[in-house]
Amino acid sequence: MENSKIDLDAFYEHMKSGNIVQENMLEIFSKLSQEALKVTMELNNKYHTPEEVISLFSKLTGKKVDSSFRLFPPFYTDCGKNITVGKNVFINACCKFQDQGGIIIGDGVLIGHNVTLATLNHDERPDKRQYIYPKSIKIGNNVWIGSNATVLQGVTIGDGAIIGANAVVTKNVEANTVVVGIPAKVIRKINV
Repeated sequence: MENSKIDLDAFYEHMKSGNIVQENMLEIFSKLSQEALKVTMELNNKYHTPEEVISLFSKLTGKKVDSSFRLFPPFYTDCGKNITVGKNVFINACCKFQDQGGIIIGDGVLIGHNVTLATLNHDERPDKRQYIYPKSIKIGNNVWIGSNATVLQGVTIGDGAIIGANAVVTKNVEANTVVVGIPAKVIRKINV
């Protein structure tokens, strides 16, 4: 068990670095994805009370999730252990979190149906395409992400922002702005 803790600590440190994922990390990637598959299969394939969903999501992330958390399954992730959620977070059905690089979700966040958060990217060079680079996604407080939006690696979304449905967010989003489109662009400020 101690080796698992050491491996997980090494995994977190490497993912924070943003450096290429080395072959020696692939074993822990595989182990974490298998653990995530077990928990998400349980979560997605039968009814659970809100309290049971919180318990399963806590098991998936390895962190205690606040009692105000709500999620409508199904939910998909290929890791789980690098997700952190604040209070009063709602995640709607069919969301996909590729969280190896880290996903941090603030308080009061609403995430619509079928949202994808992707923290990994591949090298552009064809002969190096198998190389994977992690970068975290940070979502501020009181953010609303519309259905079918995709947020790519390294993006920070400021407090109070709205991501329009179907948007593809490739760059940071300022607080209290509305962004839409592919790639997402600011269409207006929010009066607060």
